[in-house]
Amino acid sequence: MNMIKNILGTVAGPVFEVIDKAVTDKDQAARLKAELQRRLIDQQDAGLKARMQVVLAEATGESWLQRNWRPILMLVIVAIVANNYLLAPYLGAMFGVGLHLELPEPLWNLMTLGVGGYIAGRSGEKIAGTLKGKRGGFLEETDTR
Repeated sequence: MNMIKNILGTVAGPVFEVIDKAVTDKDQAARLKAELQRRLIDQQDAGLKARMQVVLAEATGESWLQRNWRPILMLVIVAIVANNYLLAPYLGAMFGVGLHLELPEPLWNLMTLGVGGYIAGRSGEKIAGTLKGKRGGFLEETDTR
């Protein structure tokens, strides 16, 4: 939701100011702003759906590498973080050596998005399983991974 608010604030904010200056009828201005917000949200939703379809296609692909390149990338990034903040400091303190690996900010951002996406994905799976398990007013046992 914050992402949508940021987009609306960044993109729509200046446009809303123009609408306020150009449209004297407050009701018409409010309708224009609501329509703009709706279209921005629809556009964002379409982009997220397209990305989701790509990830699903990769996850169900026939090639082992196609299905696993994202998790492998995440593991490499996590290994670099573990090295820089766990292994290298201890080796440096004990033996005076420790290799600090460069982790560019885009990779750090990718890791935070990946971990967040994984958590959201697992939560979505559990919620879907729970909703699918509802029958006759009671909840069937679902996967508790």
